[in-house]
Amino acid sequence: MKYFKRFVSPVLIILVAMFITGGVGLMDFIPKNMHPTVRTLGAILMAVGITWIVIAIIRTAKNKLLARYDTGIADNLRMRKVHTQYNILEKILVFIVIVIATGFTLMLFEGVRNIGVSLFASAGIAGLVIGLAAQKALGTVLAGFQIAITQPIRLDDVVIVENEWGWIEEINLTYVVVRIWDKRRLVLPTTYFLDSPFQNWTRTSADILGTVFIYTDYTIPIPALRDELTRLLEGNTYWDKKVNVLQVTDAKEHTLELRALMSADTSPNAWELRVYIREKLVEFIQREYPQCLPRTRVILEGRNKD
Repeated sequence: MKYFKRFVSPVLIILVAMFITGGVGLMDFIPKNMHPTVRTLGAILMAVGITWIVIAIIRTAKNKLLARYDTGIADNLRMRKVHTQYNILEKILVFIVIVIATGFTLMLFEGVRNIGVSLFASAGIAGLVIGLAAQKALGTVLAGFQIAITQPIRLDDVVIVENEWGWIEEINLTYVVVRIWDKRRLVLPTTYFLDSPFQNWTRTSADILGTVFIYTDYTIPIPALRDELTRLLEGNTYWDKKVNVLQVTDAKEHTLELRALMSADTSPNAWELRVYIREKLVEFIQREYPQCLPRTRVILEGRNKD
């Protein structure tokens, strides 16, 4: 029923167009010299109605197909791939339908037909001029089509672009909207994702590794800290129980660099897990081993007495 409402308006327009086109000869109040203009108006309405119906069919078919793929589940890689493809292909089909309908409508006018014949007569020059003028526009449209096929990005992918971390919110023919973590929106041309390097954290799967770096004194007992990390992870629902590692990754002049490595099923969960583990590990060191916090040692040597 909800899909049926989409077709009511275009069907009414087509019926009006059919009435105008077929019944203009029966309308005595319309002068005969106006009949061609009225028929042209009917043809325009017919084109609008048919275009509207075709677009409604495309969108209804897309919604019916995408209803089978729920992106709300945790492991939604396949679902996001399908949503990305169908959304971009829908925009491409709608764009093509509108272009064809616009061309058909313009050809109903005698002046435009004459211009069209003249352009075809000089197709080489016209094609060169149009190609140069529309190079960027066509490039972005083709980039949108390429993204739909190759899928370097998908809807809801986690990406880092222009030093900003966020999610792919919209993929259109000419631009992509990235929802930044602080609710800002970064709008980029589709060509950006084909021409510029960027990070895609969910390219092959939604799960991701998170890291936390802690800096301590050399006297820190590593096994005790490793046990505390395990305890914290086992008590946190964001951890997916796959990766749990604590390693000394560097020994600096005054401190040890400890890296806690953990895994989560999504990047938002990984972020929440990281900030939780960082806070709790610092609290643990402050409470149990305050002497192991980073410190600077100074040795004062007494002067020799004469």
